[in-house]
Amino acid sequence: MTAGRSLWRSRAALGLALTGALVLSGCASNDATAPKATAAASGGSGGSGLNEPDVNGDGKVVIGVLSPGDINDRGYYESFVDSADAFAKEKGWKVIKRGSVPASDALSAARALCQQHVDMVALAASELKAAIPASEEPVCAKTAWYVPSSANIDQTPRIMLSSDNPNQSMLAAGYAAGLKMKAAGYTKAGFVTGIKADFSVLGAKAFLAGIREVVPKATLVSTYTGDFNDSAKAKEAIQAQISQGAKVIYPYLGGATDAAAQVANASGVLTLTPGTDRCASTSPKFDISVIFSPGDYFRAALEDFAKDDLKMGTPRVWQLGVDPYPTIKICKGQGDEDQQLAEFMKKIGNKEIDPEAEVKRLG
Repeated sequence: MTAGRSLWRSRAALGLALTGALVLSGCASNDATAPKATAAASGGSGGSGLNEPDVNGDGKVVIGVLSPGDINDRGYYESFVDSADAFAKEKGWKVIKRGSVPASDALSAARALCQQHVDMVALAASELKAAIPASEEPVCAKTAWYVPSSANIDQTPRIMLSSDNPNQSMLAAGYAAGLKMKAAGYTKAGFVTGIKADFSVLGAKAFLAGIREVVPKATLVSTYTGDFNDSAKAKEAIQAQISQGAKVIYPYLGGATDAAAQVANASGVLTLTPGTDRCASTSPKFDISVIFSPGDYFRAALEDFAKDDLKMGTPRVWQLGVDPYPTIKICKGQGDEDQQLAEFMKKIGNKEIDPEAEVKRLG
């Protein structure tokens, strides 16, 4: 399974400057006059009468997933469904899923799920946001809603907006790379990505800032191919960076990730993943997993859902060093590398280290 779609859906395609945002919405009635202050201040049910995870009280838990894409795509859409399936299996829950849903059918598809008495409606991507009005209809009265957010979804008393801070994971990814570089005596790294935009430029800066926490004189060469999924361009960029002496390269790509990593593998260059844990992968091989995929956040949200611990009406920002995700994993840590990385992430989580300040130092 590739990491490509997870990078794009969670960060770039949502237009949130690398923020993998999602929305969880729940309501027990379509009464627009429900007391807002109570909803925002309460716990898992958000003052809306929801009792998670058996929201509708029928003695079973059913998660409904609607996807605009193929749920067997071996990429983002499949990984999102896999997260639901895996957690549901552990809990004895049921998952009802439908893929390739056109945006024009989103509302009717959501109503159909609610008619099957699901406790949560999960939209795999914001293309299906037209389904959200169903959450206010009687047919979906007792459901929670999970939706990857776009910037035009506002926080309200009946929803939970969840996001991450991309500078945290990119800084820690650089720190992990720096540990490997220091151990090997390397001083030059590479960053290959698609379009040159604010989020990708800032991502490269945060990555370099993290490396310099360990290797102060390290340099970074960045290449913008213009296309996150063009394997030919990615391989050419990787090879060029290797020729320039880069010993660690971050293929911050979509569908071209594996092709890029294979070129790096052939030259013995260390590489990182853009979003998922692929330490078990052997073809291609990755040395560091940078984990922030929507499927991981979805699973973490389901874990809270299982504990009746989802709070409505307030934003939920997933914190590196505090929450399970995002996180960074050195695939084969040597010596005390794992411990050093864990301590660095913990300092980010407790705000001893400010990622934004570290990035600003680079200018």
